[in-house]
Amino acid sequence: MNWTEKIFGTTGLKPDQIVGPIPATKDIVKRTFTIAWPSATEAVLISLIGAVDMMMVGQLGAGAIASVGITNQPKFILFSVIIALNIGLTVIVSRRKGQKDAASANQLVRNAIVLSTLISAFFYTVGYIYAPQILKFSGASADYIDTSVIYFRIVLIGMFFYSIGSTITAAQRGAGNTKISMKTNISANVVNVIFNFLLINGIWIFPRWGVMGAAVATSLGNVVAFMIAIRSASAKDGFLSLSFKQDWRLHKATILSLFNISKSALVEQIFLRIGFFTYVLAIAGLGTIAFATHQVVMNVMTISFAVGDGLSIACSSLVGQSLGAKRPDMAIIYGKTTQRIGFLIAIGLGLFIAVFRIEIISLFNKDPQILSSGSTIMLLLAVIMLFQIAQVITIGSLRGAGDVKFVAFISLISVTIVRPLLTYLFAYPLGLGLTGAWLSVLLDQSLRYVISKRRFAQATWTRIEV
Repeated sequence: MNWTEKIFGTTGLKPDQIVGPIPATKDIVKRTFTIAWPSATEAVLISLIGAVDMMMVGQLGAGAIASVGITNQPKFILFSVIIALNIGLTVIVSRRKGQKDAASANQLVRNAIVLSTLISAFFYTVGYIYAPQILKFSGASADYIDTSVIYFRIVLIGMFFYSIGSTITAAQRGAGNTKISMKTNISANVVNVIFNFLLINGIWIFPRWGVMGAAVATSLGNVVAFMIAIRSASAKDGFLSLSFKQDWRLHKATILSLFNISKSALVEQIFLRIGFFTYVLAIAGLGTIAFATHQVVMNVMTISFAVGDGLSIACSSLVGQSLGAKRPDMAIIYGKTTQRIGFLIAIGLGLFIAVFRIEIISLFNKDPQILSSGSTIMLLLAVIMLFQIAQVITIGSLRGAGDVKFVAFISLISVTIVRPLLTYLFAYPLGLGLTGAWLSVLLDQSLRYVISKRRFAQATWTRIEV
């Protein structure tokens, strides 16, 4: 028995679950890697570039870090409807790919793009107009709220284009075209970093705009992402092929099929955003230094989440395509294989972060208070990511099968209820401050892992019709 068989062997599949011939383990691992590496690489590189972004802003001081960080949750709340739409789109396109029904898939994508455009225009206009009120409610303090408003408004302009592009790349992921999404987002983020360097610091002929320069750079990157996504969908020889000559009218049956999946995903997003928002609100109340420290560690955590999210996207696509091809046994196998890949990566990342935690934090900011507090939090993060990566991939399996109602239930229990309550309890009454807030993250991630793992083992998700 070779090493791939020992680690990724599929002998754990129950006899009554086997529907047809099972490929060799090395072939299963190879296909999983083929689909997974572009999405995982994309997610990791984007998070690394985002970290570099924060490093550049961090040189302006703790207030600059806080002014950028406080905009994250409001931005994602406005983006949540698009995320839900994209989740439903990925699930259904992957099924249609398994069924080899390109016509239905393309009609669905056209309708989704129209909806994405209308939804984005509405929510980002509201966000732009009411930016001061939104950020004040989010916990922004008086010493940096003016800078936050400027940053938030500029970023929202770019988010309009990013949202439409993300809908296209979500469809491409469902079809298994993860390389397209990777190229789109990496190109956009390279543009972001280049203009960050030029506009934050005022290099050459460019003005020194500081935090505002970071916002302009982000928006320029998002416009580039939109343009590349549009071009990727115009190829005539792909499973997904769009042109303005096609029928772009909204079709009731198509929208309803998308709504049936996306509505539960939207509920999940609402639960997530409420939980994350109240969590960040509690941390913002600990002061500017504590919040800046939190933002630094969150940037590192985003890298570990990116690994899980990238593998989760690939897992969703493989599970959806397998179920579309009437192979629930292969859906289970791909889910387990991806989970094991994620676990091995999580161990390596956790050890790296634990050993080099001080050096990593100092890349963002060298404030002694941030270094001292952040060091303890980074040790917690090294443990957190073991559960985080595992649960994100497992939930990706469930989401790819269309089990979005249960995923929403997990978010309600763990993120909306457990994390905020424990954060408040640990940070304030027990006096643990920022460390207490991150202990709540550890318990939240552990709970999500246990619940999702049990659901996956039951295999009832393989019988959901989409």
